[in-house]
Amino acid sequence: MPENNTVKQQISKEGLEKYLEELNYLKGERRAEIAEKIKDAREQGDLSENAEYDAAKDEQREIELRIETIENIIKNAEVVEKSDLKRGTIGVGSHVKLFDLKEKEEIEYDIVGASEANSLNGKISNESPLGKELLGKRKGDVVEIQLTRGKLKVEILKVS
Repeated sequence: MPENNTVKQQISKEGLEKYLEELNYLKGERRAEIAEKIKDAREQGDLSENAEYDAAKDEQREIELRIETIENIIKNAEVVEKSDLKRGTIGVGSHVKLFDLKEKEEIEYDIVGASEANSLNGKISNESPLGKELLGKRKGDVVEIQLTRGKLKVEILKVS
């Protein structure tokens, strides 16, 4: 039997729930909407010059690709629950408040799995340079990492 070398991607329970919700929406309501668009476009006659039909088929391909992507994320997910973490220790699912020692400002992040990361929304990956460095740390620890734009030195103010 072939060996399964698939690497599990850590994901928060909340992240998994969001993916499952999106998957249900895409497979149900969204697929039905696209099928209706394709049906309506077919009824207009000649498909060779039917822009609405082509657009609906393109949209269908995009949705099917997104479904496949989400299914792969879920299949390879290792759900990390906050209860799995040692109390006060940073891991996937932790919310951290940091103090940037250079800029003299507080910043907050949620540590999430790579597939959930969205730095604009304060969600940093456990695989990012900062995320990796924060894993396993506790309140009061000082972390310094080299980034492309220079060094970042932060003190951990709160872990929840």
